[in-house]
Amino acid sequence: MASHGYLFPIEEHALTVKNDNTFYRFQTPYYWPSNCWEPENTDYAVYLCKRTMQNKTRLELADYEAENLALLQKLFSRKWEFIFMQAEAQCKVDKKRDKLERKVLDSQERAFWDVHRPMPGCVNTTEVDMKKLHSKKNKTSNLKSLKRDVSSTCVSHLESIKKEITLLKLRLDRRNIKLSKVAETYINYYEQYVEYDSYFTPTELANPWLTDNSEFWDEEKQAKEISARRVRRWAFSLQELLRDPLGRDHFTKFLEKEFSGENLK
Repeated sequence: MASHGYLFPIEEHALTVKNDNTFYRFQTPYYWPSNCWEPENTDYAVYLCKRTMQNKTRLELADYEAENLALLQKLFSRKWEFIFMQAEAQCKVDKKRDKLERKVLDSQERAFWDVHRPMPGCVNTTEVDMKKLHSKKNKTSNLKSLKRDVSSTCVSHLESIKKEITLLKLRLDRRNIKLSKVAETYINYYEQYVEYDSYFTPTELANPWLTDNSEFWDEEKQAKEISARRVRRWAFSLQELLRDPLGRDHFTKFLEKEFSGENLK
């Protein structure tokens, strides 16, 4: 029962029963092998990735798990961002749970993967028939099972790609920001800058966008006194201040007074 994951030691990865003071926990029916679980490598990658996001000593990856994670990251390099996002989403859900409940669920999930991705030296009970474990007549069956595993891996990989395509299409259709909010932001932006748009607000000198006369820009460059209109634009953002050469000069002088001029440089 322990080797198939129906009960498991709380502290260890090896699914064995010992006659000592080791504590055991029963596996939740959701993870029972009798439910015909066939997890994919992408699921395992999400699980390991999720473990690395949590700063808990009990959730630190074992050496063989760290190696597996590195191999999976190399194998799924193109879709790793998608795997990382899934792991991040699962972490957020887990954080909302009660601390004790989270501990139990973590141990149950770990035991599930100890069955399906056992540590080196342990028998994978999902692939080997325990009754024929010590038989010498299973060479042919091993070859057949290997071929079957390869073909099933290809099929499962294809299915996972199809699933990913479906999810990405759904994400394309889903808006992250409400249209009303976007419209409001755009309106506020254009209302703020309308005074500085020569198409909408007439300039005192000839409009440089409608004529070949560049006096408007030359006047701004050569002006000894800074217009209030120009200073108001600096208040919009630091980017606006630094974009204007005159504003940048004034800001530099201010920083030098505060003995922090090297920050801008």
